[in-house]
Parts: sequence; structure tokens; C-alpha cells
Amino acid sequence: MRASTDPGVATAERYRAFAEVEARGMSACYERWAAGVAADPEIVKLIDLLPPVKRQPNLVFSAARLHGAVVGEYPAFAAWLREHWALVAATCLTHATQTNEPGRCAVLLPALAALAGPLAIIEVGASAGLCLHPDRYSYRYRFADGGERMLHPRDRANPVVLDCDVSGPVPLPERMPEIVWRAGIDLHPLDVCSDADVAWLDALIWPEHDDRRSRLRAAVAVARQEPVEIVRGDLNAQIEALVARAPAGATVVVFHTAVLAYLNATDRGRFAAQMTRLPVRWLSNEGQSVVPGVLERLGEAPAPSHSIPASAFILALDGEPIALTQPHGRSLHWLG
Repeated sequence: MRASTDPGVATAERYRAFAEVEARGMSACYERWAAGVAADPEIVKLIDLLPPVKRQPNLVFSAARLHGAVVGEYPAFAAWLREHWALVAATCLTHATQTNEPGRCAVLLPALAALAGPLAIIEVGASAGLCLHPDRYSYRYRFADGGERMLHPRDRANPVVLDCDVSGPVPLPERMPEIVWRAGIDLHPLDVCSDADVAWLDALIWPEHDDRRSRLRAAVAVARQEPVEIVRGDLNAQIEALVARAPAGATVVVFHTAVLAYLNATDRGRFAAQMTRLPVRWLSNEGQSVVPGVLERLGEAPAPSHSIPASAFILALDGEPIALTQPHGRSLHWLG
């Protein structure tokens, strides 16, 4: 579990880790805000009024921005937060970090397309279900030598174009996988047709990531054309019944990104055991120490670089590492 999401870690340390590992190089604003909070006992005392699971930086910062906090330097943010804390705290208590980044489909697609179809896909921690439409977006895979490969849905190019820098022997598909059924699970599903829920998804996007913000709106338009069923409930409690509903003859793929970090070690182990027992292919895209056994099987990881950030996730198929990914889907390094 990352320090920033671990409720057992002291608040100042959670924000310091978020600044130094997750936000650095990804959001100058969030790096300043998180470092500022870590060194500000008054603000830490405010945040500590929340339950431990609600103190995570991404949740507090997103709630603040939903209510109008302006991107800028830390002193102005701290003053704003003190004045508007009641609003921010109320939102933290009723919301969760349910980032629904469709760009993550770019790192999932090669693995999905390599599986024997047709596919029935299930996402756990599905949020509003935007990642349940990987075959309905267009993709631009870019190589280090300047070349690129475009991939479009079967019928036509899509206004949602997902860009991804690739390295290593990536098995880029020639065509989209055939997906015949799709569903999700989430503790608190978001409704892709709800303007309020979409506004929360927008607030969860980091300040400088305007490309992600534009992509979110376009992906919402795609998802609203064919809304997907998302079952409300705990992933460990719901997954077996949902797998049983998949159509006969389809390869069932259970996938997730940045979800298991929010489970305790016991529940992560329980979920991994279910993935081994159920008749599914299991595609996980999580922080390096999150999925039981995956980091140990990785061996020596490539050194961090422009395409492989220090915060890279491990993409694993049935528990075996196959790639390193940028957490929002911006880059994919396939392992040899």
C-alpha cells in the first residue's frame, strides 16, 4: 500500500510521501500543496478531524477544488482551506477517490487483445465505468524513434484518442478485441449520466492535466451512448456472482487499476485467492507492492526514466508481471 493511501500512516507523512513520490513530475500544484500540508501542523490538525481513510491527499485536494480552491501556491490554498473546511470535510465524508481515467485503457488494450476471444470483461472498482469501453476509443501509440501506430474501433475513428508512449516488445494489436459483455463492481458507483457525478470525476483530475479533462468529457459522451451495469458492493463479496453471469463461451477477464491499494492486506489476499480459483483471466494494474506476489516475480525492474516513472504500476496477467505502466496510462513499457 502506498504511504499516501495507508490510513495507518501519520497524516504529515502521507502528504510528504504524496509530494515526493506521486505528485513530483506529475503536478507542480499538488506537489506544493502536499509538501505544504506536511509542514503545517495547523492544517494537519484539521485533516485529522476526518476518519483515517478520508485523510488521503487526493481526496482532500479534489474536494477542495470541487468547491472552488484555486490552483496556486500553498499559503493561499491553506488560507482558503481554513475558511472552507466545513464544505471540504463534508465532501470527503460522502465521496471517495474514484478516478475514472479512460487513458488507462491504452495500457490494458494490448493485454486484452492478446487473449482468446470473445471477451466478457469485468472491472472491479469501476467508478462510472469509463474503462469498460476499451474497444470504443481510438489509440495513438508512440515509439521512442518518433514513429506511431493508430488503432480505431471497428466501425470508425472515435473522437476519444488515447495517447500512450510505448517501449519494449509491446504486442500492439492489429484490431480491437471482440468484447461481447461488460460489467463492473464498485462500492459507490458513479452515474455516467449524472452531471454531479461527472463534476466529481472532473475534480479528481489533477490541476495541470487539461488533456485528461478534455478526454474525460469525450469519454463520458461515448459511455452515455451505451451505459454499463455497475453492481454496487464489495468486490470480494460480489465478484463470484458477477463472473457466473458472464455469457457461456466467452473468456472472462477481471481487471482493475489503482483499486487494491484501498484494501487491507487480508482483503487483498482474499481477492487474489478468488482470482486463482475462479474461471477467469486476471489483469491487474496496481502499485508495485500492492498485488500479493507480483513484485517478487518482477525481478530487476528497469531504472526509472521519462517513460518509466518511479511511481510506475505493474501490469500483471494472472499474477505474472508483463509490463510497467504510468499510473494514468500515459506510457507502457513491456517486459521482455
